[in-house]
Amino acid sequence: MRTYGNPVIPGFHPDPSVCRVGDDYYLVCSSFEYFPGVPLFHSRDLVHWRQLGNVLDRPGQLALSDDVPASGGIYAPTIRHHDGRFHVITTAEGAGGTFLVTADRPEGPWSDPVRIDLPGIDPDLAWDEDGNCWCATAGASVARIDPRTGRVLEGPLPLWSGTGLRDPEAPHLYRIGDWWYLLLAEGGTGLGHGISAARARSPRGPWEPAPGNPLLTHRGTGLPVQCTGHGDLVQAADGGWWMVLLGTRPRGWFPEFHVLGRETFLVPVEWADGWPRVGPVRERHPAPAAWAPVEPPPVRDDFTGPVLAPYWISPRRRPEGCWSLTERPGRLTLTATGDSLDRPGHTFVGRRQQHHDCRAATLLEPGAARAGLSVRLDEAHHYDLEVGRGAAAVVARIGPLRQRVAEHPVPDGPLTLAVEIRATRRPGPQHGPDTLVFHVETAGGTVRLAELDGRYLSTQVAAGFTGRVIGMYVTEGRAAFDWFDYAPLTSCTTP
Repeated sequence: MRTYGNPVIPGFHPDPSVCRVGDDYYLVCSSFEYFPGVPLFHSRDLVHWRQLGNVLDRPGQLALSDDVPASGGIYAPTIRHHDGRFHVITTAEGAGGTFLVTADRPEGPWSDPVRIDLPGIDPDLAWDEDGNCWCATAGASVARIDPRTGRVLEGPLPLWSGTGLRDPEAPHLYRIGDWWYLLLAEGGTGLGHGISAARARSPRGPWEPAPGNPLLTHRGTGLPVQCTGHGDLVQAADGGWWMVLLGTRPRGWFPEFHVLGRETFLVPVEWADGWPRVGPVRERHPAPAAWAPVEPPPVRDDFTGPVLAPYWISPRRRPEGCWSLTERPGRLTLTATGDSLDRPGHTFVGRRQQHHDCRAATLLEPGAARAGLSVRLDEAHHYDLEVGRGAAAVVARIGPLRQRVAEHPVPDGPLTLAVEIRATRRPGPQHGPDTLVFHVETAGGTVRLAELDGRYLSTQVAAGFTGRVIGMYVTEGRAAFDWFDYAPLTSCTTP
């Protein structure tokens, strides 16, 4: 029997929402403080996904100021296809509230935002048989809206708010047969996370809780996937049902650490006695009937295209003047907009870390700039391999502390900066979840500069809703990056 591996979209891709159009599936995730926002994926089998782009890819759609904190910004989008048009609704926390964008094609262009005057986060969209559009939000409540204008036509009305656990959120409404079904996450998005269900004859209620709630939770278990919740249902082209949801893969000694953020998982759904049934989320499951692998993105980005690949993201915004692919063709040229990665407003272009064992490297032409390679969780938690004034240095920012932990002279001219990340296989409090080893490579050879504990770049230390992002930055002057490599590594034991 063919099986698939979880997560189906690894790395910092939380709060997944999915819809099907014919034989095609489209999925979006939260992006928080990063721009462009709301990554959009396509699949033909629910297992293999390719990023098409980002829904919010221009400043007119998403303008996040320096006042938006890390883990602020875009929360929990929902994607739906109705009447020949794609709809994505989301909330910009701390930056304007809930809004809706639409497109004729998933590749875009996506419309300018239509503001929805509703409280709460995690908005959902569903249409009834009369064509009315209903928007549910965390808390939980539901309102009838006009999706073209954003006007609230009825409500908000109270929804079923779960079994009594904290943070009833991520509501998703579905009309299936003669019933309206509601999926609701509760228990918080950490180890207590779970999914419960209810049903009613109308979006207005009254709601009947599922007899087997919670529908899904891993709380209190020793399963390798944790924090499971925030699910969205989809019916496959063959009639089977599936759920996408978020989860984490913690590593290391108690209390364990997760460094990749919350990832997108897939689990089969069965129906019994009028209710969906979902088993535990395993690392491997029997595969859907359809099977349509996609080519993985290349290891190396040579920056020869007319635009940046859709997986490149930047904190809050990416002003036109701070980056260029045309100033020096075949290179990404970055210009400093801030003098430190410790504060918002700096120039950084990165991609999500998606594997526990991986290597990232870039060929830097620093000139007179101060520039480098950074592994980032937020402004207060990052490790940097920085070149400037004839030296390469590793700098660790951990909470209020900033330390230059290693330094080595380097010649003028191009040099390769690399970080190798290996998950720790030996349990014990002296070892974090992984180890980050920084190298600098010049014509004279390779120098290993520093080996750092990865626990300080984890959610359990830094807090927040995101995962690691690895990328290039400039904090003084202008520098060019000839290429950037990212590749998973074969697992091996590390101290």
